[in-house]
Amino acid sequence: MTLEVSNTGIQPCGVCSATSRSTEFEPTSTTARLTAASVHFDTVARLIGIDVGTSGTKAILIDETGRLLKRAERSYGMSTPQPGWAEQDPEDWWNAVQECLAELNAQAVAIGVTGQMHGSVFLDAQGAVVRPALLWCDQRTLAECAEATDTVGFRRLVETTCNPMLTGFQLPKVLWLRKQDPEAFGRTEKVLLPKDFIVQRLTGETVTEPSDASGTGCFDVRRKAWAADILGALGIDPRLFPDVVDSWSVVGQTAGGVPVVAGAGDQAAGAVGVGAVVPGMVSVSLGTSGVAFTAIPEARPNDGGSVHVFCHATGGWHAMGVMLSCGGAVSWARKALFADRSFREMDALADDVPPGAEGVSFLPYLAGERCPVVDPAATGAFNGLTLHHGPQHLARAVLEGVTFGVSDCLRSLVPFGGEAGCLRVTGGGAKSAFWLQLLADVTGVPCVTLEQDEGPALGAALLAGVGVGMWHSVVEAAEATVREKDEVSPRQVDFTAPVERYRSLYRMLKG
Repeated sequence: MTLEVSNTGIQPCGVCSATSRSTEFEPTSTTARLTAASVHFDTVARLIGIDVGTSGTKAILIDETGRLLKRAERSYGMSTPQPGWAEQDPEDWWNAVQECLAELNAQAVAIGVTGQMHGSVFLDAQGAVVRPALLWCDQRTLAECAEATDTVGFRRLVETTCNPMLTGFQLPKVLWLRKQDPEAFGRTEKVLLPKDFIVQRLTGETVTEPSDASGTGCFDVRRKAWAADILGALGIDPRLFPDVVDSWSVVGQTAGGVPVVAGAGDQAAGAVGVGAVVPGMVSVSLGTSGVAFTAIPEARPNDGGSVHVFCHATGGWHAMGVMLSCGGAVSWARKALFADRSFREMDALADDVPPGAEGVSFLPYLAGERCPVVDPAATGAFNGLTLHHGPQHLARAVLEGVTFGVSDCLRSLVPFGGEAGCLRVTGGGAKSAFWLQLLADVTGVPCVTLEQDEGPALGAALLAGVGVGMWHSVVEAAEATVREKDEVSPRQVDFTAPVERYRSLYRMLKG
């Protein structure tokens, strides 16, 4: 089956524009779900991956070798009605997806969807959005996290979900809506994660899959099913949540007949796109947040809470440490301290200063923190400044601070089997030779970049290929398409004193 994306929507090849549908994709019914056996490939099979991010949506077209053929992107804003709140209109995501698909305007055999995790999309009985979505970075639910933990019990909660309740998770957002806006809660028939909302708009099917559901706070990670006992204890109707299928399952198709798979949360999809699909392969994403990720052989409870133990898009499990402000802290510094100088100019400034920034330390907790500490109220700080220090010291301190944070995330993975022989590094920070070398020096392990760094969108496209039978498994798909590019070896640089200053700074500020 060969299909194309036109300015009027997704249509089978050969359908003339006079009979094409509008950009409002008309979903198919549940009876129209496809199996892999029903899809036949031309000589060149093409796949679409959609990534619904926090700052924008990206859609890519790849061939069966994983080669990028075309990319489209659309940006949108985020609302912060009060300090610590973060919301978006899901219709902005949907509009961005439609525009990206129209711009690709290319043949494809399947679509995979990924996106920002944890967000809450509240839909009424007609599938209309009830209120703006609460995002992963929204911190308003401290009281609801305490309520859920106290009601369910910490040990029972962690034994079931493998994670403590965190403000970013979806369940406390549902509790918040019930308490703060009962009228909107009363109209809510379904609660979806961001990428599942896009799948619903594309196909009409309301489903989720284990990797994204793991970050809700009410999912049994080992059994891969909704935790009915947790929901029952909190008085939440399980029917609010969608059915759960495998990440590579074809759940429906667009009106034009393009199969759509369930997809995965952005971190699991990103791991598929970098080949972190088997234990022993560790990846680092230097994006807005910093993520250290490894596949693990089994799920076990994480009492400390700073490491997430979730289902992987492979059908197994993974552990990841997430620092909330990584590239985001660098972007903040570029705008607040360096008059919007380029990232390359920031690197050059930092390179003029020896390791340790001559005593200056930077704590990158600008939006609270999750790893290596769980503290939504944590704040950022500079320490050690004197009249001797200039912009170059601040630049060095910022880049060292976020790198020390990533290193701490990696250390947190070791008890779960995340010992790294090398790191596959992706994200905007992977484009910086200075930052890559700094990461290699701080961690003491080689850092490897990839031929293609399309992030979660690539993983979503590969899941689509697995869903329609292009590959037999997610591991096979990654092995067939992910290729290493360059390797940066660590140098003999002693960061012992700067790292200890960095770690002591948080302890000192917390008293």
